[in-house]
Amino acid sequence: MTDSEDLREPPFGFEPHPRRGEVLAEVHARPFRPVATPCRILRFAFMTDFAEAASDRANLGAFCNARGARGPVEGEKQHVVTLSDAVLRWEQHSEFTTYTFEIQGEDRYPFERRAATLAHVMRALPQPGAHLVSIDLHLVDVMPVDGFASIFDPTSLAAANIEGLAWAATDFKVSSDGFVRCLVVNTGLNPHAVGALTQRLLEVETYRTLALLGLPTAHELSPALRAAEEQLTSIAATMAQSEGLEENHRLLDALMRLAAQLESETTRSAYRFSASRAYEGIVEQRLETLHEEPIGSYPTFSAFLQRRMAPAMRTCRMMEERQTRLADKVARTANLLRTRVYVDLEEQNREVMKSMNERTRLQLRMQHTVEGLSVAAVSYYVLGLIGYLFKGIKDAGWTKVDANVLTALALVPVVAGVAYAVRRIRQAHSEHDH
Repeated sequence: MTDSEDLREPPFGFEPHPRRGEVLAEVHARPFRPVATPCRILRFAFMTDFAEAASDRANLGAFCNARGARGPVEGEKQHVVTLSDAVLRWEQHSEFTTYTFEIQGEDRYPFERRAATLAHVMRALPQPGAHLVSIDLHLVDVMPVDGFASIFDPTSLAAANIEGLAWAATDFKVSSDGFVRCLVVNTGLNPHAVGALTQRLLEVETYRTLALLGLPTAHELSPALRAAEEQLTSIAATMAQSEGLEENHRLLDALMRLAAQLESETTRSAYRFSASRAYEGIVEQRLETLHEEPIGSYPTFSAFLQRRMAPAMRTCRMMEERQTRLADKVARTANLLRTRVYVDLEEQNREVMKSMNERTRLQLRMQHTVEGLSVAAVSYYVLGLIGYLFKGIKDAGWTKVDANVLTALALVPVVAGVAYAVRRIRQAHSEHDH
């Protein structure tokens, strides 16, 4: 039974976690391959999104099948193909894909053959995505007579003695054929140690380039961030002199637009900056495992990248911190401005309530006036009716008292009755409203 079958078989009849095999296999995903000396290793890295990665896997599968080899299966992230003149290692990562060719040969002089000629297989494969990295690593066992300075730019040359058993050098510059060259002189490492060393050197250059992708993003954000800081300063200065709800509302709208713009830019750059931090950490980790010793006056890989790469990474971190600080300032300013708007609204509401109270008082006075007038009007009409009644009684001979006298005597009771009736009606309406 194979190891992979052991991972799938539930031990003792246990039901395995659905991700158990994937998790256990992860530490063995990218093992060091033994590499014989001399050897030429070429690596290409392409930025690939999800759709491009799926298409690239299908294209590689078709390429392998056409040559009688098995292609990568669905979900596979690493695959090794033995070709007629090279070994191809294919790896997919979260946002990039690498093609690494190991080409055995007897070249004793570094970079004697052009890398573009050796990597002719790449022309048979569709480009997976945007090309980012090309590395030409030449492993030899004899040091050039005229040394590293004849191959690399002395002003950018970094060289290191690896545990006293190998020398490594590069200038981190793109050569005339489009590759960053790295030379390794093996003086005592076995093939397994050579495989580990070459893979670490390839990863240093690959992840160094990926980490530096954050720098253009930082440069692009700088003008917009500076403009946003100036706009926030202007809004804060205007707040100190502004008065009135309308003006504060206008400032709050401008601040909300600024906050939305800043949030959009922060969201767009957050992944790039976090990825740069992660890649920088991988570079530092790989450099630590090299156990470098300096060669002459040349800086080691670690010293060179610390001097040349670290400032770019600090720029990315500074830009990310500026975004965070500016977002906090915008939030504090918005809270302050919202408080002012709330206070202005409360003051406006107090004025409205005061005006409403005044109108209510005037309405009450008007109501009392109308009530008095209505009592007089109703009493007048009631007395008129009573007067007609008394005239009729007198004309009928039922009384000798003059009708006007009787009407005058009824004046007070009628007015009092009408006033009482009007008050009762108003009280009944008031109780109904409550």
